[in-house]
Amino acid sequence: MKNKNLVIVESPTKAKTISKILGEEFSVVSSMGHLIDLPQKKLGVEIEKDFEPEYVVIPGRQKVLTLLKKEAKNKEAIYVATDPDREGEAIGWQIKQQLLKKAKILRVTFHEITPSAVKESFNKPRDFNKDMIEAQVGRRVLDRIVGYFLSPLLWKKIARGLSAGRVQSVALRLIIEREREIQKFITREYWEIEAELNKAPSLQFPTPSPFVAKLDKIEDKKAEIKNKEEADKLVHDIQTKEFKVLEVKKSGKKRYADPPFITSTMQQEAFNKLRFNANKTMSVAQQLYEGIDIGQDNPIGLITYMRTDSPRVAPEAISEVREYIARNFGKEYLPEKPNYYKVKKLAQEAHEAIRPTFVSRHPDSLKTFLTPEQHKLYTLIYNRFLASQMLPAEYSVTTASIEVGRYLFTASGSTLVFDGFMVAYKNNQENGEVDNQKKNIIPVLGKGEVLELINLISSQHFTKPPARYSDSSLIKALEEDGIGRPSTYAPIIYTLILRDYARRLKGYLNPTELGCKVCDLLVEYFPKIIDVGFTALMEEGLDGIEEGRLSRLKVLKDFYAPFKVSLDFAQANIKKEIITTDQFCDKCGKPLIEKWGRRGKFLSCSGFPKCKNSKSITSGVKCPEAECGGELIERRSKRGFFYGCSNFPKCRFTSRTLPQDKEE
Repeated sequence: MKNKNLVIVESPTKAKTISKILGEEFSVVSSMGHLIDLPQKKLGVEIEKDFEPEYVVIPGRQKVLTLLKKEAKNKEAIYVATDPDREGEAIGWQIKQQLLKKAKILRVTFHEITPSAVKESFNKPRDFNKDMIEAQVGRRVLDRIVGYFLSPLLWKKIARGLSAGRVQSVALRLIIEREREIQKFITREYWEIEAELNKAPSLQFPTPSPFVAKLDKIEDKKAEIKNKEEADKLVHDIQTKEFKVLEVKKSGKKRYADPPFITSTMQQEAFNKLRFNANKTMSVAQQLYEGIDIGQDNPIGLITYMRTDSPRVAPEAISEVREYIARNFGKEYLPEKPNYYKVKKLAQEAHEAIRPTFVSRHPDSLKTFLTPEQHKLYTLIYNRFLASQMLPAEYSVTTASIEVGRYLFTASGSTLVFDGFMVAYKNNQENGEVDNQKKNIIPVLGKGEVLELINLISSQHFTKPPARYSDSSLIKALEEDGIGRPSTYAPIIYTLILRDYARRLKGYLNPTELGCKVCDLLVEYFPKIIDVGFTALMEEGLDGIEEGRLSRLKVLKDFYAPFKVSLDFAQANIKKEIITTDQFCDKCGKPLIEKWGRRGKFLSCSGFPKCKNSKSITSGVKCPEAECGGELIERRSKRGFFYGCSNFPKCRFTSRTLPQDKEE
């Protein structure tokens, strides 16, 4: 019978791919994401009744729900095939509750959208996982409580319309603490001395190649050179002395392949290699997962599920990739047994790593079917997976200690002996290591051998502050601290930028003045709630709910007790911040004060609401347009901040950055 079964998924693309796989017996429809959520205009959580949530149909989604109910009529079975994580489980459960069908409503999950994986899951449907649903409900309730009660405090202290999130606030704190480390950093000068050396020519080595040794110790103490005068004095003394080989050590070094990608490492590497921000990475990965039209097999998922924290790989995928490596690279690249990678304590082991669904689909064979962004990310995922099942790269390392009177120089160099997994995948660190090998190849040296000094060079350096967080380094820090989970990393960063608490400049996250004000308020009044350790403990609690070890009620009570104490204190003590400027209202003469609005900071009359005069804050930079005469003003839009001319709409000049330095 045609269309006797109904399948519900989240996205139209996923629906199209699964429909092609299942055939005419199944009607596949999309819920277009969430249909049910907490109400928008009230708390929606009965705190006194064990934090019971009140779920309602999201405004504007009733038509979709009506369509699903219509599609569900007269169906023999209904399958909910939403994503295989907590959020997908909760979306599916809420849909089931709304349908209230007597027909069977079953849950199916798969980690790759391929014919074999999809058909196998439909042959083994299961009931909904109540623990996963409870964990997702717990997260949603926690986030609603924080947002609902903290946002009005920000309105009272800073400006209306601001909002605070439980996990995003901790990420903002990390960004701001790093910024303040940079501001407090004191740059210090230091010098290094390097000697360019060579072996004396011989019959065996008629034209030896020079190499570089670095001053390491002075009279058995670490060499610390603070200024040019010290460096010049040392150079003058050293160049009069004999360079003699004290010791030569040779060793082997192995560099092992990294595991296949999980969500966090994919986002980090996509930023480092492709300059994709986290949101773009997840968007492109979603497309690769849900299905791409590749001709005869159209459409089909090219990678496994992209929200995962487990490096586990299915046995059949390991067998496939090992056969591919042996056939295409040679058995010398294949370990005797498959490589297995350690699973983190809190990882969901039912999930798989992010990998290609079929290793036989080489990136080059798919180039004509993929957008440039899809091809780049698929290639990264593909090569990383190949490399993860290869032997390590091997280096021969030579380290020479060279005695020069009371000075000790060291020279080290390494030579790649076997490229191993690097034949398929090289990370940034390895590329740098290969470059260094080419620069410093240590010749065969013997103990006591006297070396020729070609040149002695002193160079000035300065200590550098820690770098600002990028998408990559912030995700790494959040993961290491146990903050957030695979589905939250990209939304965390996106939300901070959307709220203008941080801006992405040249790939790095810079906190705004507004972000600093919000963070300082939260640290002052809610130090425990936005503490890294406490937030990580809450994440562990949510994982405990999913694993069936903890109850949702216990986790929520453990959070709410200290939160309520801080909330009561803040509500009684927070006062509006008023920053008076040295400018005066040109209508009533009262001082102008700084305020925050939807479009950023502006000047407002202190006589408001009697006097509603206000003005923009100019940057002091003249508009580049000829004969305009205006100044550039920082403005905000849905796409972020930009600079526009004060003479708008007469002048429509805009720029993402200031065209010139601010005039003094």
